[in-house]
Amino acid sequence: MAEPRQSFGGDWTEVKLSMLKDYLAAYTMALKKKPFSKMYIDAFAGTGYREIEAQEDTPGLFEEQVNAEETGFFDGSVRLALQIDPPFDRYAFIEKSSKRMSELRTVTEAFPSLSDRMEFCPGDANKVLPGLCRVTDWVKTRAVLFLDPFGMSVDWSTMEAVAHTKAIDVWILFPVGIGVNRLLKKKADDIPPSWQNRLDRIFGTSEWRTVFFKPTAQSKLFREETVTEKVGDAIQAIANYYQERLQTVFPTVASNPRYLCNSKQSPMFIFTFAVSNPSPISRGLALRIAEHILGKKS
Repeated sequence: MAEPRQSFGGDWTEVKLSMLKDYLAAYTMALKKKPFSKMYIDAFAGTGYREIEAQEDTPGLFEEQVNAEETGFFDGSVRLALQIDPPFDRYAFIEKSSKRMSELRTVTEAFPSLSDRMEFCPGDANKVLPGLCRVTDWVKTRAVLFLDPFGMSVDWSTMEAVAHTKAIDVWILFPVGIGVNRLLKKKADDIPPSWQNRLDRIFGTSEWRTVFFKPTAQSKLFREETVTEKVGDAIQAIANYYQERLQTVFPTVASNPRYLCNSKQSPMFIFTFAVSNPSPISRGLALRIAEHILGKKS
């Protein structure tokens, strides 16, 4: 597993988009002569930050992400994907906020030659994306999915739906520090039930309680008492555990996720990669490209 301190400098929003761009360019070139329809899926094309923050019952936890990404999303992943040459055959943009979806649709004016390839999918990604996975003919289609949610918005059931296609390569921004770590109180019993439910949904299990919290003996006046407390290097534990969870449903997961840090060099996210295609040749090529990109200094 990668170490948190192996992060590289630079603005983290630019770093993640640069890595995504490099992979998309390599992907469409590699599949240029293959008999598959190439699809790009952006599950949070223009996120409604404030709406999701209130819904998650975690007020104020993700202010750093809001401040960094609340403006300028239009110059982010959507336009980046549309600029890739050779282009994808199909683009699916998912967005929950009706306001941002309305703005997002105007991208057809900037890329008129690709407008008939774009599909705008309003709604919650945890409902829309599994539906898209069910109705797409994955015998004839291959796809790259970009999961860049606000906070902890991706349910584990959504990840299982993606893995089940056996045809999608997925880039995932996972909030190890800015999200999960902030929900983990010093003692497991102090975590509010709503936060515990959120952690259950993002990991797909309640086993995180035994991973992030360990029993320790504490001496009292005339006796010893066992107390369950948060592990020491929680960021590393969270990143490693999420990688392990991905490996339970995806045939291949990158071994070197990139830690993305704030201006104080505190890890906020890991940017990681997984392949759902079980073919040794396909997943081997995808993994080599992704791990090379993840390991490059920005």
